[in-house]
Amino acid sequence: QVQLVESGGGLVQAGGSLRLSCVASGRTFSRSGMGWFRQAPGKEREFVAANDWSGSKLYYADSVRGRFTISRDNAKNTVNLQMNSLRPDDTAVYYCAATRYRDGSNAASEYDSWGQGTQVTVSS
Repeated sequence: QVQLVESGGGLVQAGGSLRLSCVASGRTFSRSGMGWFRQAPGKEREFVAANDWSGSKLYYADSVRGRFTISRDNAKNTVNLQMNSLRPDDTAVYYCAATRYRDGSNAASEYDSWGQGTQVTVSS
C-alpha cells in the first residue's frame, strides 16, 4: 500500500481557488494511478479527478471539468488538485487515493490506499 497525506484545504469564497496536495510514501508512487474523491455531509463519496502513472491521461467528473486540474510530480511523490472557480457545492472533504494499477479510474473500488482527507469549504 501507499501512505498518503493531503494538505491545502481551507475556507474560500465562491469564485476563489485552492490547491490541494497529496504526498505519497511506500509503494513506488510513479507506478500508480492517482485520484481525488470528495464526500459532502450526508452524501456518498464521489469521484473528482484522476490521472495515470505518467500524468498524461487525465480524467474528470463532469461537475469539475474545466475548473479543476489534476497534476503529479513523480520526482516529489506528489499529486495536486488545482481548484478554480469554486462553488458552494464543491464543499466537501477531499481525499487522495492510489490505485494498484498504472491507470487512474473513476471507481473508488479500484483504489487500495486513501489519505485522511482535507476539508474544503466554499462560502457563498
